[in-house]
Parts: sequence; structure tokens; C-alpha cells
Amino acid sequence: MIRHIYLIGYRGSGKTSVGKALAALLGWPVFDSDDRVELTAGRSIREIFETEGESGFRALETAAILSLSELSLPHILSLGGGAILRQENKEVIHETGYVVWLKASALNLYSRIHADSATADRRPALTNLAGLDEIKKILAIRSPIYESVSNYSVETDERRTVEIAEDIFRWYSHLQSKESR
Repeated sequence: MIRHIYLIGYRGSGKTSVGKALAALLGWPVFDSDDRVELTAGRSIREIFETEGESGFRALETAAILSLSELSLPHILSLGGGAILRQENKEVIHETGYVVWLKASALNLYSRIHADSATADRRPALTNLAGLDEIKKILAIRSPIYESVSNYSVETDERRTVEIAEDIFRWYSHLQSKESR
């Protein structure tokens, strides 16, 4: 059975960059579910939220995750920060892969998000709160879910992308050696 590695966590936690670095270590392809949604819809996530609301976006996200989960070779799959909010997504990722939670503090997430000029253009606000307050509120809701869904978690604060990818690679290699016994 094909087992992908799914990267989960709040926006700005490093899923995309860590996914690329981990894919290079494993020699696997990498996909980002948000990119798949935008490609399929022909619009940015922000535009989808504006026209179809969060529920419309989540339906497209679920379809993208299902499609990616059916890939015939193992992949690194970076999921949007809220992908774990739908039960069907949680079931699919557990049935088809290992889930790694990239953890970061609210302050570091805020710094990373605001340093990325593409975030404002692509990503909508998630609450009526601004900046750090929004991140703290959403993290309080999602962190228990991330924890319950993940097979492994990695702290990303003050760490280089390659270090994080190597940490996941070691965990995955150890997991594979245990499973082959």
C-alpha cells in the first residue's frame, strides 16, 4: 500500500518549504493541496473564499486531498492549514499516509506570514481579528486537532528548513525499519 507523508500545520509553519526539502531527501515528488485547489479552480484561495465562502473552498480542498491521496507513488503532500477540520480529510490522510505536524509559536507564524508578500494576495483572513490575535485564536482551536491527527510533530521555531526535513527523514527512516521487521 502506498503511504504518503502529509505535512500539516498553520499557514507559515513551513509546510511548502519543508515539503520540498524532504522530497529531495527521499527522492519523492511533492504537491501542495492549496496549489492543486487554485489550479483546479483557476482562482486564488482568497477569490474562492470571496465567491464561494469557506464551505466552498473546503469542498474544493477535500476533492484535491482525495485526488492527491490516490497517487500511485508515495509523495510528500503539504496540506492547507485547515485541511484537518473536515472528518473525511482526516480519514483519507490516515488511511493513505503518515501525518507530520509542523509546530510553530504564534509570534513566529506572525513574523513568517508577514514576511511573505504572497500570503496577503493568496490567503484570506480567517476571523475578524487582526494579525497575531487571529493566529492565537485559530491556533487555540486547531492545535488539539493537529495533535490528534499527527503521527509525529516537529518544532519549527528557530530551525532551518533543512534541519526540519532531516528530522522528519530520520523519523520516517526509523519508522520504515521498524515496519520491515
